Amino acid sequence: MMVTTMQLLLRSPLKSIRLLASRDCSSYVSRMRYLMRLKEDDDACRVALQSGTLMLFHKLAPLLRPTERGIYQLHKLQASDVKGILGKLRENEQLLNTSVLIGCSDSGVPQFSLDVGSLEQAFVEEMCGGVFIDLRKAFFLLKGPEAPLVAKGQALLRWHQTHAYCSATGQPTQRNQAGSQRVCLQNGATYYPQMAPVVIVLVSDGRRCLLARQSTFPRGMYSALAGFCDMGETTEETLRREVAEEVGLEVESLQYSGSQHWPFPQSSFMVACHATVSPDRAEVNLNGAELEDARWFTLAEIEEALKRKTPPRSTKGEPTEFWVPPSYAIANKLILEWANHRKSHK
Repeated sequence: MMVTTMQLLLRSPLKSIRLLASRDCSSYVSRMRYLMRLKEDDDACRVALQSGTLMLFHKLAPLLRPTERGIYQLHKLQASDVKGILGKLRENEQLLNTSVLIGCSDSGVPQFSLDVGSLEQAFVEEMCGGVFIDLRKAFFLLKGPEAPLVAKGQALLRWHQTHAYCSATGQPTQRNQAGSQRVCLQNGATYYPQMAPVVIVLVSDGRRCLLARQSTFPRGMYSALAGFCDMGETTEETLRREVAEEVGLEVESLQYSGSQHWPFPQSSFMVACHATVSPDRAEVNLNGAELEDARWFTLAEIEEALKRKTPPRSTKGEPTEFWVPPSYAIANKLILEWANHRKSHK
């Protein structure tokens, strides 16, 4: 059986305590309490905005900056930079106050995101020396922690754009300065940003792993199975149901691997697991509703796919058969874990 980090910590409680104690907890705690204060104190948040960094979006597309090495980086600006842009475009500086708080850097600098979709895109790009790129494409261009930071910023901006009214009264809601909540002034109802829980699972029969594709996937890409949790379901119940519904297999055992925020189609909370089925009952039977194809892959096929950093293309520029999601996706983590486990038990 594959052993997760969580299981290792549970088996070695003293070791886990030493591991946690080795971290710089005081620095982390101070940053988290600083963020909490900014969410609760509108005036403090406005002050922090003036010295913080901002990520710009244009109709939810993040602003990236090309570098001399031909790669892209997240373009971070200061409040004064944004004010200068607004001044040149003769726009009200109050637009800056629609920024939402998304976090705090390791050095204690508050981070905000701001959508400038009301401004002329080309002018903003020219003044910033960057380009607004759709988030799905931006994910392929960004490295390290920048992709999840952009995803969080976009998710919060999208939530505010789609929750401007109270679902009970129909009246406009008012946000706090940090953007961590909205309140209906008529009935006092408070709304908080939410994510939809999704289970993503890599199924194995002991020798092979099962990957599938939807018709909306890029050509040639296969990924792990995934599905939204129904109301009242546990993670385990969702996982077993989705596997049964989509590929007609019955899960025998499952194991938690990790989690990830996923901004598509809007804002999902991905809970990643490994699952096993009996090799005697491993015949795939698609229901035809969601998946275009699903099939078993060998270790050799998976290892070859993991070596590809970009989608393989034919001479005509079209993706060739078989590639897996990129490294920023938790599906890639599941596939890599399975491959490493298989190699260690060959």
